[in-house]
Formats: sequence, C-alpha cells, structure tokens
Amino acid sequence: MGLIQKVPVTVLTGYLGAGKTTLLNRILTEEHGQRIAVIVNEFGEVGIDHQLVIDTDEEIFEMNNGCICCTVRGDLIRIISNLMARTDKFDHLVIETTGLADPAPVIQSFFVDETMAKQTQLDAVVTVVDAQHIDSHWDSDEAQEQIAFADVVLLNKLDLITAEQMEALTTKVRGLNAIAAIHPTQNCDINLNRVLGIQAFNLQQALSIDPQLLDEDAHEHDSTVSSIALSEIGSVDSDKLNRWLYQLVQAKGTDIFRMKGIFDVDNEPRRFVCQGVHMTLDGRPGKPWQADEVRRSEVVFIGRNLDEMALREGFISCFNQVYAYA
Repeated sequence: MGLIQKVPVTVLTGYLGAGKTTLLNRILTEEHGQRIAVIVNEFGEVGIDHQLVIDTDEEIFEMNNGCICCTVRGDLIRIISNLMARTDKFDHLVIETTGLADPAPVIQSFFVDETMAKQTQLDAVVTVVDAQHIDSHWDSDEAQEQIAFADVVLLNKLDLITAEQMEALTTKVRGLNAIAAIHPTQNCDINLNRVLGIQAFNLQQALSIDPQLLDEDAHEHDSTVSSIALSEIGSVDSDKLNRWLYQLVQAKGTDIFRMKGIFDVDNEPRRFVCQGVHMTLDGRPGKPWQADEVRRSEVVFIGRNLDEMALREGFISCFNQVYAYA
C-alpha cells in the first residue's frame, strides 16, 4: 500500500448572516476542477440549496442535531472517518459551522483525533465578516474568536459601506489577527484559489503573504483579543522550548486561541513547526533549512488578555544564544 493522501479540509465560519452560505454555493457551483464534499451544520440558518448538489459532483452531509462546536464534535469525527473510506469520490472537504460557533473545537479535532490527524490536513480556516453589521456584534466572543482563528478573512458586503469604513474595519480586523489574509468582497465573489487549497494553516504561508508580518508592533485597540508576534535569530534549546510551551498552555491555554511557530531547534537540519489551539499542541519537523538561509525562530499568538512582555521573556529564555533582536 502507498502512503495515505491526506484530504485538505477548509473550515468555513462567520457570524450569522455574514454570507457563508453564499460562499459555499460559489464553491459548489463554480468550475474549479475539484470534487468537494461538504459538511453543513444547520442551526437556525437558511440551508444550502440541495438542487445545487445534485447538479454537481459534490456531496453534502447535514448535521442538524446541535451546534458543531459542542454536542456534535463526535458526530463530526464519525462522519469524516466514514468519508475517508470514500476518498476516491472527492478531493476536498469543506465544513461549514453555524454562525454562533466557536471554531476552536472543530480545529482541535484535527489535532486530537488519530484518524483525522492521519487522513486529513487542515488547509485553512476561512471567516466571512458582515462588513455592514459587524460593529453591532463586534463585542461578542463568537465574532471575535471567528476572526482571531481565521487564516483568511472575507470582509463581505463591501458595496454597502464606504471606502473609509472598509479601511477602518480592515485595521480593526488586523488588530485581532496579524496572520490572516484579508479580502474585501461583494457577495463573497472571490477567486476560489484564494480560499481552497492554499495550505494557510501554517506560519510560513502567512509570511509569504506578508513578509513584514513579524516586524509589526501589536495593534492597540479596545478589545481584549489581540495578536502578538515574536521573532529572533538563533537556535532554541528543545528542552527549554518544550518546558515553556507546556507551562504556557497549562497556565494560559484557555486564553490562547491560536499559536503558530517555526523554530530552529538544536541546530537541526530541518525547522520545527508547532501549532496550538487552547490546551492542544502539535509539533513536527518542517522544511529543511537552506545553507544560505538566516535561521529565524518566530511565533505568533492570537488570543485574549495576552501578556506580551511575559510571552517575549519566555520566548527569549528558550534560546541558546540570542544573536539579534527583531
């Protein structure tokens, strides 16, 4: 038997009425050459037009016995496990969560469940934001968490606000999430190559989108949710790194929505990639370092009530020697 080909998975989230169904219908109907299976969590929202599914190669699976982020995560894992026996039928999986869902438990499923970890690859978390109405529910935990967890943010309904309002909203969203690619859209009209198959659930992709990402200071804003980026040149000690991360998630894990890091560990030939969601950590070897490449360890935290000074001190304490201050 050959190696199992991991199926890429897109998690689609966004507050009620933002346009998730519009985007999903685009994914189902546009000519993109992929066969897509869809898992929809119906929870008081308008359902997908099932006629669209009949007219395409995609398959759709509804879960309407509760919120995907709590009572039915077991169902989600079960459905995906069953789907893995039919991977000849589809190339990509899209999971649409209810507009009131915290995406974290869905994301964590890809770390903690053995079948999902082996057979699927979380491609990206895509969040659709209602640019016209986001101010009215900006302070809700769900709306902020959906933005904070995102790899891609669609600021939808741009035709209903002014250019100045869009610029201000973009700055506000960037204050919650220094990683995500941000795209203003009308009726979620976007090239699907920016949404599907983008391998955005890693820090390196974010850096390719915005090479200056880790040079930016954390934004000041009223919300308790923020994004903090740290970067240093030099090698970290594996024992120190493991101890710091373990102690950090034990003490502050509930406030850490996302953590993404790429480290030069013990001068190994390959970089070490670590990702975390709340109390869950996952680490594995990444791409080899190139001979002429500056080895930079970098980590981004997105969460609530983050202490930048404490995070920076903990990060620096992991280094064998700090050669430069970023």
